[in-house]
Amino acid sequence: WWAIAKMMMRQAIKKKGFWICGVLSGWYYMVMMVVFYFVDVLSANAGAIHNQFLSNINWKDQFTTGISTAQLFLLFVAMVIGIGTIANDNRANALLVYLSKPCTKLDYLIGKWVGIFIPLYCVALVPGLIFWAYIAMSFREYGSVSSAPWVPLQLLVISAFPAFLMASLCVGISSLFNQGRNAGFMLFGAYFVSNIFTKMMGGIYLLVSDSRIIKDLFYASVDGLSIGMAKLAMFTDGSTMMVQRSQQAAVTVGRPDAWFAILAFFGISALSGWVAWIRIRPVEVVG
Repeated sequence: WWAIAKMMMRQAIKKKGFWICGVLSGWYYMVMMVVFYFVDVLSANAGAIHNQFLSNINWKDQFTTGISTAQLFLLFVAMVIGIGTIANDNRANALLVYLSKPCTKLDYLIGKWVGIFIPLYCVALVPGLIFWAYIAMSFREYGSVSSAPWVPLQLLVISAFPAFLMASLCVGISSLFNQGRNAGFMLFGAYFVSNIFTKMMGGIYLLVSDSRIIKDLFYASVDGLSIGMAKLAMFTDGSTMMVQRSQQAAVTVGRPDAWFAILAFFGISALSGWVAWIRIRPVEVVG
């Protein structure tokens, strides 16, 4: 399985789309580094000893926002490196070769999954670590480290959620098709249809803010599950930077119930893996 994973990762890093989407996935962190830099410089030029804007930043929530805003580009990365991984093998009848001894079906499936997971994990993790290093060195006096001391370890965890889910969906959906583009269309459609549903739930939640069911359904999408799991791991409900803390509950949707997020996240991942397991078989595909 490791040989299959390494081959996939070598192919991934040779693709320009992987690097372009990977860099763009960290756009929020890059924007905030520029904003924080200029706010700090302007404050120093004005002779201010303490910057009120930086003092009110919820540093921990910057990372949940960073993971949230990266979801679309992580989808693109998954489509570039992984969505055609099994479908193209089906088209080329490569399973007849792969699944000959000593490579088993389990070796093949794990290799394909790991070959998608590791690049996605790195793309999700690296921008967050760079951002944390920047704020730790530059804004320690504003609580960037003391208010969120476990962020580096939490980043290792929350970066795994979108990579885990996307890798599972890629192998599951890809195994259903003989053309990588068709698998890509299905993943793309699943992402946006579920996203539209959660946007509707978000609008309803603003009207019925005491409904736990609506709050959980707000996270019932491909990106929402990863965001909900990230909020649980960061122990935060999220926040909006330009809104006063007293008004945060009225404009943000709190983290989902743990049982719902964990069950949905690992349930969908397991279902995708099971579909791939059933579909992967060394038979000649016609058509």
